Amino acid sequence: MIEAVIFDMDGTLIDTEKYYHICWMEAIRHFGYEITHEQAYDLRSLGRPFVQEYFQRLYGLDFEYEKVRDYRKMLMDQMVMEKGIELKPGVLELLAYLKEKKILTAVATATDLERTGKYLRDLGIYARFDRIISARMVEKGKPAPDVYLYTCSQLGLEPSKCMAVEDSPNGVMSAYHAGCKVAMVPDQTQPDQELQQMIYTKVESLIELKEYF
Repeated sequence: MIEAVIFDMDGTLIDTEKYYHICWMEAIRHFGYEITHEQAYDLRSLGRPFVQEYFQRLYGLDFEYEKVRDYRKMLMDQMVMEKGIELKPGVLELLAYLKEKKILTAVATATDLERTGKYLRDLGIYARFDRIISARMVEKGKPAPDVYLYTCSQLGLEPSKCMAVEDSPNGVMSAYHAGCKVAMVPDQTQPDQELQQMIYTKVESLIELKEYF
């Protein structure tokens, strides 16, 4: 029986992954490097220390990750200010349904707590979660299982009693290896055959998850 639902944020609760994709590509090219759309997709939810290792494999050990990331953050702030952020379809309905069923809810995100708090408060859903956890609070980010294991411990539950809701491969792998049941709501790409083996269910909208509780 599922006693808690743990949500990824970007691309799952809020429609921001499309912005990150554009901003990462623009930032990397700004510093004179080339990147494909497929390589940029691999960055979704990729946490410490994996993201820096990923860039070093692509561009060499002298790649100035911090400088590129800071530029990407500046671009992201500009884009959010200009375009705003919207909730993904079904968020409010699903959260209300889970509260009615007395099922705990949490966020486990690769994004830092300050930005996470701002986005969720601006959209009016911050107070709806029992726990807000950032991968910055653990040793390794996604796709390592650390953030999901820590979130489950904060909820006081075994991972097997938690459903993780994710949109990206790195997030799915993190939740799966932590021992959670994984529901995938694909945002920018569909799961490949290997990833499908890790998924408990795949849905097109969060509202479809109501039938599992």
